[in-house]
Amino acid sequence: MRSSQLAMPFGIALSTLACLVLLFSIAAPLGAQNSEQLEVGPPPLHRVEPPAAGATAKELEIQGDDLESNKNYLDAIDYYQAALKKDPASAVLVNKVGMSQLLLRRYKDARKSFERAIRLDKKYANAYANLGVVYYEDGSCGKAVKYYDLAIGLDGDEAVFYNNRAAALFVKKDFEKAMADYNKALQLDPDIFERAVRGGGVQAKLPSPEDIAHYDYVLAKIYARNGAAERSLHYLKKAMEEGYKDIKDVYKDNEFSTVRKDPRFAELMASKPVVLQN
Repeated sequence: MRSSQLAMPFGIALSTLACLVLLFSIAAPLGAQNSEQLEVGPPPLHRVEPPAAGATAKELEIQGDDLESNKNYLDAIDYYQAALKKDPASAVLVNKVGMSQLLLRRYKDARKSFERAIRLDKKYANAYANLGVVYYEDGSCGKAVKYYDLAIGLDGDEAVFYNNRAAALFVKKDFEKAMADYNKALQLDPDIFERAVRGGGVQAKLPSPEDIAHYDYVLAKIYARNGAAERSLHYLKKAMEEGYKDIKDVYKDNEFSTVRKDPRFAELMASKPVVLQN
């Protein structure tokens, strides 16, 4: 795993994570390069001492990572930028600046940072993926898919890249391709939908309650196909609670053929979970 990519869709696991963002994971310890779902809140105030002039670029980066992990994004940017003054050719540092800018919803600044990271290192997959998150957040899912394609072309082993591309494809209503990408993400990281992963990127989140409900149904399908009945039933229940309108498809979709034989399936369908209000 590498070190900095922004894995919504702002991910999303994406139901509570879902939807965009994309996405979509923010900075982690230096060696990690997974991803984490995008959680955007009101910009925090500066709360720490300014970067020490005598600190090395690596020391400043580590301090920036700690600030970012605690959602002190403005201070993290200050530390990353101080580190960049000592190491101006670091695509990783520029990417981390962009990650914090994205979490502050400074999309224009984030886009410029990721583009700069790509200029510094044209093979830096995380920067392409994070640029995809920016376009996903902007509603430009076609462009988002383009940059996720580039990221996957450079690194086909990052689960969050497939997860985020799936979110963009989902919004584009290309459900078959989205399901294939979600399945690939699950193969690469069996727990990707069960936890917020931390690292260099963010997971995309889905934009509407309808998409979230459909997303959970798709996850139920994927887990059913992979023989994980308990997780399949968990997401099936979530889809029902979220009011998935085509829930009766569970009786005909082949992926659920085994799950339908599970006594818990009959109990779930008979219980008719209350639809939660968003």
